[in-house]
Amino acid sequence: MSVALTKSRVSNALKCYWNYALGRFGLVRISHAPLFVSVEPAAVCQLKCPECPVGRRHPDSSKSRHLEKFMPREVWERTLSEIRKTAFIVQFYFQGEPLLNKDLPQMIREAHEAGLYTIVSTNAQALTQPLAEQFVDAGLDRIIISMDGLSDESYNAYRIGGSLEKCKAALQYLRKAKNGKPIIELQCLRLRSNEHEWTQFKRVYTELGADRLVFKTAQLYDYADGHPLMPSEPRYSRYVKGQDGHYHRRRLSKYCRRVWSGCVITTTGEVLPCCYDKAHAYSYGNIMNASLRELFANDKALAFRRAALQQTPSICQECWK
Repeated sequence: MSVALTKSRVSNALKCYWNYALGRFGLVRISHAPLFVSVEPAAVCQLKCPECPVGRRHPDSSKSRHLEKFMPREVWERTLSEIRKTAFIVQFYFQGEPLLNKDLPQMIREAHEAGLYTIVSTNAQALTQPLAEQFVDAGLDRIIISMDGLSDESYNAYRIGGSLEKCKAALQYLRKAKNGKPIIELQCLRLRSNEHEWTQFKRVYTELGADRLVFKTAQLYDYADGHPLMPSEPRYSRYVKGQDGHYHRRRLSKYCRRVWSGCVITTTGEVLPCCYDKAHAYSYGNIMNASLRELFANDKALAFRRAALQQTPSICQECWK
């Protein structure tokens, strides 16, 4: 990972691991800053994916998501100034499509120049050859391309409004432009609509232009009585059928490291505990009103972590980390 290992970053990481270890024993305290942040460049998307709050215009996305379609320059500058000495990674994605923000290449460049590892996740519909070259020139370390099918039928079953050909073209643009970096990761949701193509994905992902292939399970709404996108093989689903005939979320470990090590910063500057807080229900506060270090360790943040240890927040019950 091409991140600059500075004394301040290493010291911050050691404090984080120590505080997390204490949390495992019920002592919740924070003396460190986030090791990573997920920044939301855009809160809008051109697709209508059925299980995405933005795509399906779900109530989860209505609270504050559309107050700022794109992250204002001042929010980004404040964020970068807060994380540049102590964080390792900046992920440029949350719920919207980051490539719709025209400032994204410059944001990546500035994070790269600060010695941070940079990641973008995209549906690739807006990725052109010139933009691919800008990403390479900016120093982007990794880009995740979401492609949930190898035929128009399987792809459009989930990526409604998208083009499989644009996705394939974007992979070639990146392969042509890259110079060692960025790592190109092809990501596929495991869905019933594409399960017949999983083996083929493994054969062709390098031909398509990717360096890595990652399969992910899908988070679904209204799954209790089954769902048309739920894979046929139960082991590839987040949900398991119970004795009552209904589907339930699989039980997970309650010891979450992510809320100790990172956070999300939205287009409006709200600091959220993690990417599952789609409704901004557990905001620690706004980065334009207080420092990130203060927000990361305030009473709201500590209370959330205590609750997370018991998986009582609703977003923890949806988690698959």
